[in-house]
Amino acid sequence: MSARPHVVLRDAEREDAAALIALWAECFEASQDEGSEAFTQQALWREPGVAEAATALELNLSRPDKRIILALVDGEIIGATVCDVGTLTPISLTRVLIVTEIQVSPRYRRKSVALTLLSAAASYGEEHNCEIVIAAIPAHSREPHRYLTKIGFNQIAVLRAIQSSKLRSRLTSKATNSRDTGKLIAVRRTLRRRQSHARGSRPPALGRNHTVGGDD
Repeated sequence: MSARPHVVLRDAEREDAAALIALWAECFEASQDEGSEAFTQQALWREPGVAEAATALELNLSRPDKRIILALVDGEIIGATVCDVGTLTPISLTRVLIVTEIQVSPRYRRKSVALTLLSAAASYGEEHNCEIVIAAIPAHSREPHRYLTKIGFNQIAVLRAIQSSKLRSRLTSKATNSRDTGKLIAVRRTLRRRQSHARGSRPPALGRNHTVGGDD
């Protein structure tokens, strides 16, 4: 294998499902030795079946302004990235290119494959008049972070993830606890008001020099 293999780019197709599963799985296996920071990202990974992956590809490729670019060497898919055109905020027309899933086979890293994929992504953004390019990559992927920083990317946001079922459980628990706490505070306030009212309605205490029933 040469230092810089000849890379061919093309768009993904539904029939690439099995090859893309293999690529994602290979990259996942390589990420397991990247330290404890990789745990969260690994917990989100679930290897799909070919039928599921094909359906997911079909769904994503049917979306307007979305593109999945593949890198191939000798006919083998060894890299991929996903491009999505959107706006910077829901209330502005500043167009941005969001680049995600920058996957490169560990066997072909440090051979300009990521550079080739990013160049294609940048060209796609220019075709759609995107003013800003945003790259979203796993927090534990140190090498891609260093590479993107080196070519000028700055950190502008932090992505956090949680399973939907766990989020719903946590939100429900917090809402319930909040209601219970609110009820407890209300009860305590009512008791304090009643105690204050009771103290205020008592007759005044008699002084030491005051006599009852004495002569006028």
